Amino acid sequence: MPTARAFAVSSPTARFAPITIPRRDPGPTDVAFAIHHCGLCHSDLHTARGEWPGTVYPCVPGHELVGVVTAVGAKVTRFAVGDKVGVGCMVDSCRTCRACQAGLEQYCETHGTVFTYNSPDAHQPGHRTYGGYSTAIVVDEAFVLRMPANLDLAAAAPLLCAGITTFSPLRTWGAGPGTRVGVVGLGGLGHMAVKLAHAMGAHTTLFTTSAGKVADGQRLGADRVVVSKDAAAMAEVRPEFDLIIDTVAAAHNLDAYLQLLARDGTLCVVGAPPTPHPSPNTGLLIFGRRRLAGSLIGGIPETQAMLDFCGAHGIVSDVERIGPEDLDRAYDRMVASDVKYRFVLDLPQA
Repeated sequence: MPTARAFAVSSPTARFAPITIPRRDPGPTDVAFAIHHCGLCHSDLHTARGEWPGTVYPCVPGHELVGVVTAVGAKVTRFAVGDKVGVGCMVDSCRTCRACQAGLEQYCETHGTVFTYNSPDAHQPGHRTYGGYSTAIVVDEAFVLRMPANLDLAAAAPLLCAGITTFSPLRTWGAGPGTRVGVVGLGGLGHMAVKLAHAMGAHTTLFTTSAGKVADGQRLGADRVVVSKDAAAMAEVRPEFDLIIDTVAAAHNLDAYLQLLARDGTLCVVGAPPTPHPSPNTGLLIFGRRRLAGSLIGGIPETQAMLDFCGAHGIVSDVERIGPEDLDRAYDRMVASDVKYRFVLDLPQA
């Protein structure tokens, strides 16, 4: 059985250390590829540090992985050796339920989607899936994505989670010319939401707690930046938004943004805090026919559409590249929001 070098934690408090993990032999529909880069998502941190229930150790996180194909199965038709490819948050699903048939594999109704890490691995019974903090992976071609040739591979890696997590609600709720979109928070998800909403032609407002992020928000494409801690500035914002995407991964009061929605507007929550948000004022939903919604990444067809859109518009993440020896320090900096705007792990190509 093939193996790969990986970087794992053995407990919620352990530091990252190198280990050797098994990878399966490529089957007829499988694509094997060398992982060159993997983005670091806040979900990785929550899982590795046991802040979400169900982590099985050793845990190899990572679901924003990109690299180059090294082998394909005999029945693979979409990829060839040497192609630049990526894998996001999923590596399998039932493929037959209503959600999967609709190209919404992330909502698989049969047994749930198989996530890239910490999911039961049907190919290796008794084991969990291992993620992208590793040098190689084997995935069925149905869950492999083609990376745009014109994009820097390292900077494009976070598109596979941060990009699709914000692209999907923007597309679902019709962001485009003539619409008004708000983005709450300027982190890994928020900076992608601003870039994508701007590229779609929406009038884009960034809400940030930090006055120091005003200039950066404008650089990334925001037409307006509002410092949400400034009560006077927030009071000046009209209830005009068709869509507000809340990317903040900490519990906070949603009412401040619900009241800024226009009639039939939607507040979509994509940040996943470790503790629940306070219950919103339902009156703000009733008066104005507003919606409070959520969105989970995107299906494979939509993720490929997002990558193609980013390729056409030259959109990538703002990244800081690190080596495996920097993983623990990067996690600490993520907790402190000390990154602009996504760490990307460079994997050794020995």
